[in-house]
Amino acid sequence: MSRLTTALAGHRVVICAGAGGVGKTTVSAALALGLAAQGHRVALITIDPARRLAEALGLDSLGNRPQRVDTASLDGTESEVRGELFAMMLDAKRTFDELIELLAPDATTRDQILANPIYQHLSTAVAGSQDYTAMAKLFELDHSGDYDVIVLDTPPSRHAIDFLQAPDRLIAFLEGRALAAFLRPTGHVARVAGLGFTALRRITGMGLMEDLTALFQLLAGLLEGFRRRARDVHTLLTAGTSSFLIVTSPEAAAVDEAIFFGAELDRAGMHRAGVIANRVHPLDQRGADKATATRLTAAFGDRLAAKVMSTHDDVQRLAHRDQAAIERLRSALGDEPVCLADRVADVHDLETLVEVESELFGRTSARPRQARAA
Repeated sequence: MSRLTTALAGHRVVICAGAGGVGKTTVSAALALGLAAQGHRVALITIDPARRLAEALGLDSLGNRPQRVDTASLDGTESEVRGELFAMMLDAKRTFDELIELLAPDATTRDQILANPIYQHLSTAVAGSQDYTAMAKLFELDHSGDYDVIVLDTPPSRHAIDFLQAPDRLIAFLEGRALAAFLRPTGHVARVAGLGFTALRRITGMGLMEDLTALFQLLAGLLEGFRRRARDVHTLLTAGTSSFLIVTSPEAAAVDEAIFFGAELDRAGMHRAGVIANRVHPLDQRGADKATATRLTAAFGDRLAAKVMSTHDDVQRLAHRDQAAIERLRSALGDEPVCLADRVADVHDLETLVEVESELFGRTSARPRQARAA
């Protein structure tokens, strides 16, 4: 049993988090595939808008509902999938619309919010970007009980901590003084607001003040529902059956973010299952000695052999840098990172994704391949 399999045993929710651009999407997909191979019924929630992940999973496209991935091509191989794998791509606006439908006290309120022109344009921003809606979808799938494990590829954010803070940001907005001014416009505030929006109305021809006031009044009626959902999500994230995998690259900024995020998870009482160090350059333990140079010269000639040796030296400098970054992660977080090799192209089919999955779960060693986890 691999180290990662042991770390994730008994967990129903696995959240892959880290700085943007470190390869969370492919790592999440490979992780979901590996868990399905072990016999689990797995749902993968991804945020990647590109077609490459759908193509890698053999799907024409990914929607806002989990679709089953056909893994029949892996039958009879070492990577045969004994369970089931489902995948979806988060539609932030649609997910927030569904939350409004769920929390609205009646059909009239629901329809008024969804039809409000301000809501239609700003619902994604009001939702706390993709972070809040990702949590809402995660809770929905967990609550359904349809899956043994749910793997979430967290939205690309400047900081991984944005994901954890999303519910608080939404509640803070709904409880803020700006919203209160719209709900209870009195005295000077009302006069200023009235004059300002009257001018805007003349210029734009829009009933902006009315639309904003109506939207905020309607959302205020859902405030307790949003608070309750925020508490439910927090309970889910801190449950013993939920865990975070921190995904990083050896780059200094990404390592800093990983260490900071790990400390925040500990402070919040959330479980860390491990660290994935992606795009690691392989370290040549033997080195390129004179005998190697002689063999290369004999095979390729002086000029090409010199280029090969120079490239090898460059890669080894990067490899030593990466090893220092891994040691820093190990020391700061107390975990032995699982390392994935650097790659030069996108994952584009299921077989290539299997290569990443095999490496992730320790069936192969980290070494260069012809796909880049992105």
